[in-house]
Amino acid sequence: MKLNKYIDHTLLKPDATAAMIDKLCAEAREHDFASVCVNPYWVKRSAELLAGTDVKVCTVIGFPLGANSTAAKAAETRDAIANGATEVDMVLNIGALKSGDLEAVKQDVAAVKEACGDVLLKVILETGLLTEEEKVTACKLCVEAGADYVKTSTGFGPGGATVEDIALMRKTVGPEVGVKASGGVRDRAAALAMIEAGATRIGASSGIAIVNGGEAAGSGY
Repeated sequence: MKLNKYIDHTLLKPDATAAMIDKLCAEAREHDFASVCVNPYWVKRSAELLAGTDVKVCTVIGFPLGANSTAAKAAETRDAIANGATEVDMVLNIGALKSGDLEAVKQDVAAVKEACGDVLLKVILETGLLTEEEKVTACKLCVEAGADYVKTSTGFGPGGATVEDIALMRKTVGPEVGVKASGGVRDRAAALAMIEAGATRIGASSGIAIVNGGEAAGSGY
């Protein structure tokens, strides 16, 4: 197993500096991670730093609350792709889901998928805010709307990825749609447990510790 190719090497903190982004990209290049995951402001810089590698540039849309208008999410997506993003992680409209406005949730995802074109779309459910029934419903809506992946968490909400949620999401979306575990996956054992449960991508700020089998400091993503 090439564990490095499961890792989206992530830095989404609001106080991330240019030097920190440069370091993230250098680490991703060195370890040949699947992608770096950065806020939209840093996409252009990351794309330039990773040019000539097969490390993708992933960014976040409607982040971290998911409560932006659909038009704003689609515009943000197009702008990010124009700047060099090759993967997009959007936040589901959680409030619309909880209000029972399922068509709005589906259309929100579908609009971003249309804006993505061939660019991979992952949809963040923020599982810590959802009931089990809502998790299943959200997964089904994402698949119907054409999402390529469903993802657990932003890392800014309550709780993060759990083995139970990954297994539920995998069971719901079936074998063809990706499942990304993010939020609190901080060492090799945790990453392997998520993969065993059905994850095909791991979002983590501690990717180096994961691939090296070490312990990560701190908390969060």
